[in-house]
Amino acid sequence: MEMAVLGAGAFGTALAKILAGKGHAITLWCRKPERARQLAKTRESPYLAGCTLPAKVVVTSDLPAAVDGKALVLCVVPSHGIRALMTDAAGALHEDTILVNASKGIEEGTLSTIDQIFREVLPRRIAERAAFLSGPTFAKELVQGLPAAIVIASRVASSAALVQQEFSSDRLRVYSSEDVTGIELGGALKNVCAIGAGISDGLGYGHNARAALITRGIVEMTRLGMRLGANPLTFAGLAGIGDLILTCTGDLSRNRHVGLELGRGRRIADILASMQSVAEGVKTTKAARDLATRLAVEMPITEAIYAVLYDGKSPQEAVADLMRRELKSERW
Repeated sequence: MEMAVLGAGAFGTALAKILAGKGHAITLWCRKPERARQLAKTRESPYLAGCTLPAKVVVTSDLPAAVDGKALVLCVVPSHGIRALMTDAAGALHEDTILVNASKGIEEGTLSTIDQIFREVLPRRIAERAAFLSGPTFAKELVQGLPAAIVIASRVASSAALVQQEFSSDRLRVYSSEDVTGIELGGALKNVCAIGAGISDGLGYGHNARAALITRGIVEMTRLGMRLGANPLTFAGLAGIGDLILTCTGDLSRNRHVGLELGRGRRIADILASMQSVAEGVKTTKAARDLATRLAVEMPITEAIYAVLYDGKSPQEAVADLMRRELKSERW
């Protein structure tokens, strides 16, 4: 099958290598022409040490050429770039192309999910048949061939089934779902909680605090998801608690790294300036907080992390405020 992977960061590069290893013809699109030329020449990703692209993976910065005629197109760029990228790609996509989103976030300003963005900027047939990939996966471990499991969601069963079949291997197990909203929100909101978990660890608050934050974080994710029509059971699955545990505890988590450094006393601007890759949770925190406010959904952990990132509140004060909240029953 001919496929395009849009985005040559760590995860996009990992998916390109894995799918090429299954025999698919892969075109890997890189936004910057000079970086595309370098990657095409060296076959080595600057974002994924030790990952060498197979010779048959074509690297390009020509977006229309990358997507033209492809049966399947994966979108793996930072979520804040989705709208512009899909607007530019729309005219070159074939009406039968299955678009697979692997980005995780909520758009600032509009507060749209990526599914909603697709519906606004893409031809109706493509948007309706799109699929959404999520689950606990670090790119580094995927390219090392370590076992993992993910989930693919689509409102069209045949789209999910095709992706499930073409992505599955003896090292990658793919489950299917029809809950697009739940899969998207789980993938986006876990990054917010991961910043919080990093803050807790950076402050030296121990395993008890981290476990409590993860558990109450899944409550917030579920609460917002249900308000938007998601199946609450989705948040007990790979795109919910699975991805949340990985991102809140794994040393490869960019969002946890941001939280760790905040807990250790560094400024957010300095942390982000020192990072090579994007930590989606920073922008998603603002979008999630704004969305919760719009929908009158209580999300105190998200509110606390927002206060640290955008209002200059100290991590210690944010934690103290969470602990002093009015006592209530566990479920809500």
